[in-house]
Amino acid sequence: MDFDLSDEQKMIQEMSRNFAREVIAPRAEDMDRQGDYGYDIIAKMAELGMMGIPFPEAYGGSGGDWVGLNVCLEEIARADAAMSIVLEVTASVVGQELVTFGSEEQKTQWLIPIAKGNKVGAFGLTEPDSGSDARALRTTARLDGDNWVLNGSKQFITNVGLDNCSLILVAARTEIPGQSGHTISAFIVPKDAPGFRLGRRYEKMAWSASATHEVILEDCRVPKDNLLGDPARGFAQHLAALETGRISIAAVSVGLSQACLDEALAYARQREQFGQPLFDFQAIQFKLADMAVAIELARNLYLKASWLKDQGRPHTFEASAAKLFASETAEKAASEALQIHGGYGYMADYPVSRYYKGSKLLQIVEGTSEVQRILIGRHLAKRP
Repeated sequence: MDFDLSDEQKMIQEMSRNFAREVIAPRAEDMDRQGDYGYDIIAKMAELGMMGIPFPEAYGGSGGDWVGLNVCLEEIARADAAMSIVLEVTASVVGQELVTFGSEEQKTQWLIPIAKGNKVGAFGLTEPDSGSDARALRTTARLDGDNWVLNGSKQFITNVGLDNCSLILVAARTEIPGQSGHTISAFIVPKDAPGFRLGRRYEKMAWSASATHEVILEDCRVPKDNLLGDPARGFAQHLAALETGRISIAAVSVGLSQACLDEALAYARQREQFGQPLFDFQAIQFKLADMAVAIELARNLYLKASWLKDQGRPHTFEASAAKLFASETAEKAASEALQIHGGYGYMADYPVSRYYKGSKLLQIVEGTSEVQRILIGRHLAKRP
């Protein structure tokens, strides 16, 4: 059993770590306070090939793998989780669904610009009345000649508000000839499609550097060829993309957790109380030790899930387990890091206050912790 990264994966890790430290970290606090989307940083990420790591060269990628992408995401999130989400949604969710279910024409037209980083993508599943219960979505699509006409709204959509976002993958209810009732299909909806409208920008308690908007579709017309994959399996396609996204959210969670440990350890070494560094108190060492162990376990979980995906092997359990454990580790690590800082940790001058505010969202995106436990329970029910 080999736990070493390949030479290529190590190169990606080192490149991403240096970029995150030198370019992202110095600006992370200001971007969060000002709601700065960091377009120049996204452009530099594209230049480094981050958007296309797991995609074939024929589609604008570098021919790498999912371990490589997720190692990259961990390092980016270590500097700023909000910035890592731009990459996670674009590659792990949108790019993954396009490369897996798109036609050759769709991949040429839509995936190549995304893999090259010239454009980013958005994923439209959540609606005002359908969150964890994704099947309750109400957005509809009907075929009208050579066009699909979509009506409905999506909420909490990451990336769609960015100027360089080219498309959103939309799940909508459709009626398929020869089938009874409604099914759910997936569509490639360009932002410049007639009837597409960007709704309000959400004001979040954290991750202000991540663009989150409402999307409104009013008789939105897209070409017939923009139907993505099997018209009867759009929901399954979206779930498959989310499964990949869960592994990547686990990697993002590990990056945030590692940042919490880095800050807490540095502070404990330099802060003195009762005539000695905080680190010398056993209670503090225990907190740091527990953080380090949990982070290592979470890292191994996402790496295993990534490796299984790269091998083409089943990884549903591992993806949910990694996402569940890593996201909950992030919240606890952020809480403990703040506690070690004491009153200073509650001040905006210290990064741990930003980590603390942002950590909770990781238990919600790409399927809540409760949903992950349901999925894991279903997996256990099938075991002999």
